[in-house]
Amino acid sequence: MTTSLVTSLNAAFQAREALMARLLAEGTDAYRLFHGTVEGRPGLTVDRYGSLVLVQSFHSPLSDDEESEVEAFYTSVLPGVDVVYNNRSHANSRIANPLPPERLAKAEALREFSELGVKYTVQARHQGQDPWLFLDLRAARRRVMAEAPGKSLLNVFAYTCGVGVAAAKAGAAHVVNVDFAESSLSVGKANARLNELPIRLRFVKSDAFAALRQYSGIGQPKLVRGKRMPPFPQLEKHAFDLVFLDPPRYAKSAFGVVDLINDYPALFKPALLCAAPGGTLVCCNNVAQVDRDAWVDQLVRSARKIGREVRDVEWITPEEDFPSSDGNPPLKTVLLRV
Repeated sequence: MTTSLVTSLNAAFQAREALMARLLAEGTDAYRLFHGTVEGRPGLTVDRYGSLVLVQSFHSPLSDDEESEVEAFYTSVLPGVDVVYNNRSHANSRIANPLPPERLAKAEALREFSELGVKYTVQARHQGQDPWLFLDLRAARRRVMAEAPGKSLLNVFAYTCGVGVAAAKAGAAHVVNVDFAESSLSVGKANARLNELPIRLRFVKSDAFAALRQYSGIGQPKLVRGKRMPPFPQLEKHAFDLVFLDPPRYAKSAFGVVDLINDYPALFKPALLCAAPGGTLVCCNNVAQVDRDAWVDQLVRSARKIGREVRDVEWITPEEDFPSSDGNPPLKTVLLRV
């Protein structure tokens, strides 16, 4: 195996050896092995989730020879893992490569892995497209676990509830996970069952705007401009010590529009009103073209307009397995004291 791709994979693996040792010592066997945008193959990512090595290509597919070489490399340096390749270079990042029955069984196998002592489930292939835990958010989950003991957390756009489960494991007093997809919440419930949690988590299937407006006290009308809104759960006003906001780039529903480029404040303002005085918001923006300083300035101004001052700003950067060529990673995460 002497191809330039394998050379790049090996260089990335060696660069992570100290990190992998530190992560293992703190109960983590999930991390990015290869971040192709920076490490020599744009559009190619390789992630480890315990016994699974998940290879994904987003710009162009691997050739058959490259696929074989990648598998041979990782099974040699990580004995006992199963390597699964998802070609996601087609429209909407849909997985395009069929697998023979034996490989498909491994891809669909339900596995467990750990991060920071918290157990999670993973499948290389399932009904959706994305992995059930985004590894670049490990730094944010780590930070939330440090903040969580004795506090309440509202986890919005919870997906598979990784942040909520981690907070509960760390000693949070109350955790609410909000997501519109029952399939994602079901994975979150399975993750909660895997861990010996001291509290019972709440899982709310709801549009984010409807939930935020109710928890904040703004309220969500059932009729808007004469139109009946889709059904949504009735929620009581509640102030949270911690609010975690990890929205998608763009999403539109009858309740509102999520637009991380043009209108983050539309989401940020009701989320801020859910935070108790003296509370904390953790906000994420995964759009590479958004300037982080301009974005956080926008959040500070938005808070001031509704009478809430941001007392402190703390950036949370992805850990070393997500290197950045310019020091400005696409995922921007900021902790705000309000």
